[in-house]
Amino acid sequence: MGQVFDAVVIGGGFYGAAIAIYLARQRGLRRVLLVEQEAALLRHASYHNQARVHNGYHYPRSFTTAYRSRINLPRFVTDWPDAVKRDFTKLYAIARRNSKVTARQFERFCREIGARIEPAAPTLRALFEPRLIEAVFLVEEYAFDATRLAAWAEQALDAARVERRLSTRVSQIVRNAQGSLTLTLSDRDGHSHLASRLAFNCTYSGLNQFGGDFPGIGTGLKHEITEMALMEVPAPLHELGITVMDGPFFSLMPFPARGLHTLSHVRYTPHLHWHDQPGLDPYLRLQQHGRASRVERMVRDVGRYLPSVLAARHIDSLFEVKTVLLKNESDDGRPILFEKHPALPGCFSVLGGKIDNIYDVLAKLDDEPLLDVTADASSGIRYG
Repeated sequence: MGQVFDAVVIGGGFYGAAIAIYLARQRGLRRVLLVEQEAALLRHASYHNQARVHNGYHYPRSFTTAYRSRINLPRFVTDWPDAVKRDFTKLYAIARRNSKVTARQFERFCREIGARIEPAAPTLRALFEPRLIEAVFLVEEYAFDATRLAAWAEQALDAARVERRLSTRVSQIVRNAQGSLTLTLSDRDGHSHLASRLAFNCTYSGLNQFGGDFPGIGTGLKHEITEMALMEVPAPLHELGITVMDGPFFSLMPFPARGLHTLSHVRYTPHLHWHDQPGLDPYLRLQQHGRASRVERMVRDVGRYLPSVLAARHIDSLFEVKTVLLKNESDDGRPILFEKHPALPGCFSVLGGKIDNIYDVLAKLDDEPLLDVTADASSGIRYG
């Protein structure tokens, strides 16, 4: 059978790393293994995204998601201060046409969730085309540096004595005769097997890509191949983050890991989409994608609202698979998926739509009995 573990966490993104650290530190599990298919941690969705620490503004049509972001942001800033970029001005602007929310509605929504909002100064409003923008607001929202989060993960995993296997995939999970789980691992040296009392499936887009007894998750998923354009912006935009709501939706956000800005656009960022199917590996589909950039179309449309962006220079593009719950397509909600598999006791699947959702996952885990061990209540997942 090979080695025996208390828990195996599959997926070395931010969620997988944080859960592995939590299991070792706060739940006292002695033998925890983290398995990641890439050669390093936080290489996929944890890096290839808008790098936004949400404060609720993005979700006027999903009060629950907005409120949870509002509650979680100060905790995230406290726990990972060195990974959070705060020294920029964040603006939300409301489009006059085709927006699903008016300026008055947006302002009322922000006050309902307790998020800071005030009218932007005239010098900031002057950046926008007034015929297309109804109002511009100064808000409180931050960005994170995924490379610093990866460095934290490495250090914290070492301190918690969590073992890692990189460049390794889990291909199947089965229930063995002893009542625990047997996992089949594949790497450059071939296949191996190990046993574990618990398994946590944190593979994001790969949640349903296991053989054996794994039953699949019970919630429908939608995958998109997305493009985040990395831009060198002109001087008037250097210290700004900008989001235009909510229909002609685009964002220009600092990307601390590269010292650039990301540009995303509701129409041009998604390149293609499909509903999840077992056996159709989203990451293989990402590898096969042609990756022709749509940045020229993004810039052209964004420039109608924000003329100075026309002077921005495209440096690179980040392509990734984005996965959302089908049931939240209509309201843009981003709740966590936390699913136990009764047909495979001890196996859990986890999906979070935003980085600050990690606290909602850990709250769910707090309610699970897991293994009968003594936890060190003084140990958390704090950055410091």
